Formats: sequence, C-alpha cells, structure tokens
Amino acid sequence: METFEEYLNAMGDPEHKEKLTEMLVWVKEHYPNLNTRIAWNQPMFTNEGTYIIGFSHSKGHISLAPEVKPIKEFKEEIKALGLSHTNNIIRIKWTDPTPFSLIDTLIKYNLKDKAGYTKFWR
Repeated sequence: METFEEYLNAMGDPEHKEKLTEMLVWVKEHYPNLNTRIAWNQPMFTNEGTYIIGFSHSKGHISLAPEVKPIKEFKEEIKALGLSHTNNIIRIKWTDPTPFSLIDTLIKYNLKDKAGYTKFWR
C-alpha cells in the first residue's frame, strides 16, 4: 500500500480517504499477486503488465475503472446495485455501501479475459 500513500494523503476529506483506503486494501488482501502503481494520477492494479482495475476520487464519488468491456458485460449487475456508470467508469457515491462483490467480479473477469494479454489496455 506504500504505492498509494501519497495519493491517499492528498485527499482532503478523511472519511473519503478511509473509504478509498478500505477498497484498495481489500483488493490487495484478496489479490496479493496484483501489482500496484499510480498512473494517470490514479491508483491501479495490474497483472503481468496489463491493466486490471483502477480507482480515483472526486467530490461526489469514487470512480471504479475496470475498462469498457467488463462494464458492458456487467451493466445489469451495476444497475441492480443502484450505481451509475459511463462507458469507462462506475460511480460509487461516498454514501453508497462498498460493492466488494462487484469489485471481485470485475477483477476476476479481467484476470481471466486478459490472461496472456501483452498490452496495457484492451
């Protein structure tokens, strides 16, 4: 989690920092083989050099970015959780419960779908 310290420490709201930290720690604990890095000013996890999932924050929400393909694949699940999304991100309001099950689904999907993939992005 050292990789993310500077990013997290720059967050203004301590409650927001706590929620995002909880999500990042959860990913690292459940997927210890994923690599961590900051790129494009966001914490992200990679596997064998390819992007798996990224997180960022704004005033109103955390952006969960698993890439376009998984968002399309799981849009009904995203909608059922009451979350909004674009083609590129899923918005988790600060007041929303953390959708760990969805995060798990998206990571597993990307790990399987991108196995052996040699580029960073799809």
